[in-house]
Order: sequence, then C-alpha cells, then structure tokens
Amino acid sequence: MSDDTAVRRLDLGYIVRPAVETGGTQPRVEPVLAYLVRHEAGLLLFDTGIGAADPETEAHYRPRRRELADALADAGVRLADIALVANCHLHFDHCGGNRLLGGTPVLVQRTELAAARQEGYTFGELVDFPGVRYEEFTGEAEVWPGVRIVPTPGHTEGHQSLVVQRRDGTVILAGQAHDFATDFTADHLARQAELDGVEAPLPYRPWLARLADFDPRRVLFAHDCAVWEPGRTAGDGTR
Repeated sequence: MSDDTAVRRLDLGYIVRPAVETGGTQPRVEPVLAYLVRHEAGLLLFDTGIGAADPETEAHYRPRRRELADALADAGVRLADIALVANCHLHFDHCGGNRLLGGTPVLVQRTELAAARQEGYTFGELVDFPGVRYEEFTGEAEVWPGVRIVPTPGHTEGHQSLVVQRRDGTVILAGQAHDFATDFTADHLARQAELDGVEAPLPYRPWLARLADFDPRRVLFAHDCAVWEPGRTAGDGTR
C-alpha cells in the first residue's frame, strides 16, 4: 500500500431509470461514475462510462454521455496514460469507453466475460473490439500492491469491486454491488446485527464479510454520488 495512492471520481453522465425498474411510480435519474486510481505502479481506471446502444435501449434509459477523454483531461490525464482498466461488470453503462483504450489490459471475472459474450447481455462491439486485451480472473486477486479485485456477485454473477488500501484507510470501489449507499448501509448493519445476536433472518450479501475484512473507511458507488463511511471508527469515540 502507498500513502500516495489516490482515488478521483469521474462524472461520465447519467441515465434515466424508468419506473418499471425503480420499484416506485416515477423514473429516477442516476449518475454514471467512474474512478481514477493513482498508484505508484500507474493509473487504473475503474469503469469507463456509457457505450453506444441500440435505439430501444437509448429510448429506455435516455442516457446523457460525457466523453471519457474530457473527464480524464479534467484530472490532467490522457487516455494513453491509463495502465489498467477494471470494470465492475460489462453492461453498456459501465464499459462504454473500453474501446478507446485498445491494448490496455482490462481486468474482468471470467464468469462476467463469458456472460457478456452471450446474446442479449450487452452490446458485442463494447466487449470485443480491435486491440481488446482481457486479463481474466476467477475470484480475488491483487493486481498491484494494495489494490485488489474482489468478487461481489449479485447485480451480475461476475460483478467485482476494487479494494484500494491506503495507510490512512481503505477505499472500496463497489460499482453496482449496491445501487445506493443506503443499500450498502442496510446490508452492513444487517451483518452487524447478526453478529450481535439479533434473531435471523437478516439478509445481506454473503461477500460483505470479505469487504469488512479490509475495514473500509469509504465505499464509493457507480450510480450514487453519496459515500458510505462507517458510523463508528475505532478509537474516535463516535457512533
């Protein structure tokens, strides 16, 4: 791990999720966020924005895109500077800029890549394009010192999160493991309640225990600008 490792959020536009998908009666506008990790080994990009879709999908989600190159430029970075790409999963609103980074290794779970190559999952031109170079994983892996991919299935079977360890606390890039910080909070507290002996059932994602092993200080999401932070930090006397 390194004191110099930093994480910067990139705004890559938004989608309008229709009411049929929100569980309510109204549509919901959701940001599309990526994250730039500056590490002593290089620059890693977690997610790359909204890709081109067919007319039906465009009408369904009404996306507004911000060019990846423009978002990187605001951070003083060029596309050519990116050393690694990791996608939480390969739906069109998370891997759209991969094709601009041909030749750059893309870290992906083997299960996710296999699913993405099946008809109807995403758009083939966003998955297989000239110069694409996948590095496939089955399970957890440390990709740089203090930077680790961890499977977090649920939204898709091959979904993964990125754990970035710093001396001042761990940052987890959770992608769409949860849609919102409040959802993560509910799962986190359900696990804590279970540990406290509260009567089950208290459902939560089974991989949450693994993320808790890293004692995260911040958890960031792909479709929520809110940041999860622990309600209580050891030694600070707060809850």
